[in-house]
Amino acid sequence: MLFYRAALPLSRRTLNLAARTIRTHRKNTGSRWRRLDPAQQALLVLVHLYKGETFTHLAAGFGVGTTTAWRYVRETTALLAKLAPTLEQGLRRARRTGWGYVIVDGTLIACDRVAADRPFYSGKHKRHGMNIQVVAAPDGEPLWTSWSLLGSVHDTRAARVWRIAERIAAAGLLGLGDKGYVGLSDVVFCPFKGRGKPQWKKDANSEHAKLRGPGERAIAQLKNWDVLRRLRCCPRRAGEITRAVLALQLREAG
Repeated sequence: MLFYRAALPLSRRTLNLAARTIRTHRKNTGSRWRRLDPAQQALLVLVHLYKGETFTHLAAGFGVGTTTAWRYVRETTALLAKLAPTLEQGLRRARRTGWGYVIVDGTLIACDRVAADRPFYSGKHKRHGMNIQVVAAPDGEPLWTSWSLLGSVHDTRAARVWRIAERIAAAGLLGLGDKGYVGLSDVVFCPFKGRGKPQWKKDANSEHAKLRGPGERAIAQLKNWDVLRRLRCCPRRAGEITRAVLALQLREAG
């Protein structure tokens, strides 16, 4: 095994958030001595989430066993996921900032599956994965991410499962969604579908696209963490991992 120096392009405050969360958890549970201290465990987890390092490489780099590295990552991602904002908290933040609308979008967290696993297959993305719903601010900042559903679930159905439209309406806001949300609710505005549209509909779609476009930036920020590009673990953990990344990304941006 060869070793080399590497850098992680994250701020100290992000590391401190993860370390403080781990330290509090150990104190509350009366955890015994660990191989790594909270700061080292936090760094191990950040390396895994941001760079997508395998457990074997993490174990070698931090001088622990592979099972220990796996356990540290599982423990910490679960703790960080609890720190991610709820949809109501994200919408209240939007109201406080003075935004009148939010952007609703869905993404697929790809995973390793075989062709027989049809429930995980997304016809839209032509690959296996898990459906994650994202609500973003007009400037592209992620406000909330959902837990995961099977990749075969349509965005409209997923939005209904999480009651996104009803919760946006309760917050006194409007939503902008792509054509995948047509028919969801009068609260979520979608572009006009079909060919041969009159000019006014084309103009409306153009303005809609300009307002909704920054929502793609929110998903790009989340998927800048390599672990979300392709899961190598149980796909049903996609929601927990995404929400852990959200908590870290918000701290990094803050």
